[in-house]
Amino acid sequence: MRDDQRLLLGLDEAGRGSVLGPLVVGAFAVRGDPDTVRARLRELGARDSKTLLPARRSEILPVLRKQGRAATARAEPSLIDRHVAEGGLNRLELTLMARLVLELRPSEVYVDACDPDAERFGRQLRDAVGEKGLSVEVVSRHKADRDDPIVGAASIVAKVTRDRAIERLRRAEGREIGSGYPSDEVTRGHLRELLRQKKLPPYVRRSWSTVDTLMRERNILPLESYER
Repeated sequence: MRDDQRLLLGLDEAGRGSVLGPLVVGAFAVRGDPDTVRARLRELGARDSKTLLPARRSEILPVLRKQGRAATARAEPSLIDRHVAEGGLNRLELTLMARLVLELRPSEVYVDACDPDAERFGRQLRDAVGEKGLSVEVVSRHKADRDDPIVGAASIVAKVTRDRAIERLRRAEGREIGSGYPSDEVTRGHLRELLRQKKLPPYVRRSWSTVDTLMRERNILPLESYER
C-alpha cells in the first residue's frame, strides 16, 4: 500500500474518571502518509483536548471532520458500574475501542493506553480485532494524546462529545452540575443534593467511591434505598 493511501486511526477516551455521565471513546481516521498527516493535524490545532478550552475544542472539531472521519463509542453509567464491580474498566474501554477499529477498518492504529502496561494494552486490542478477522498494526503509548496529533484529534472528538452529553444533563436538571468529575465542588454539591433527595438518577456512577464518601458524610441509607 502506498504511504498516501494508509488509513491511520487515533483512539482516546474522555470521562473515564467522572462520577457523572458517559465514558466516551473517540476515534479519528485519516488517510495519508503518517508524517504528512501529523504535520497537517498539528497545524490545525490537534492536541490533547485537556489543554484546550471548551470553545476551542468545539472550533477545531468541524475543521478536523474535513480532514478525516470522526466516530465515537460510549458506555453509560450502568454499564460502567457493572464492569467496575467485575474489576474490568480497562476491558470495557478495550471493547469500545475494538468496536471502533472494526467499524473504521484502518491499516494502523495509534492509541492512548489506559493500562499501566501500554504494550500489553496494544496487544490486547490487536488480538480483540484479530478475533474478528481484522489484522492491524497497533501502536499503544501513554500520553499519546499529548505526543501524537492523530491521537490528539481523537481526544478532541471524545471530549467534545462528552462535553455535549454533560450539557444535555445540565439542561435536563435545570441547574449546574459541574464537569462531572469528583474534584469539582459544583459536581460534589449536586451529588449532595441528590443524596438529600434520596434520588440517584441513571447518569450517576454508583460504583464510584465519591458516592460512598458523600453518603458517609451525611450518615445516610445504603444505595439500594435510592431511586433512579
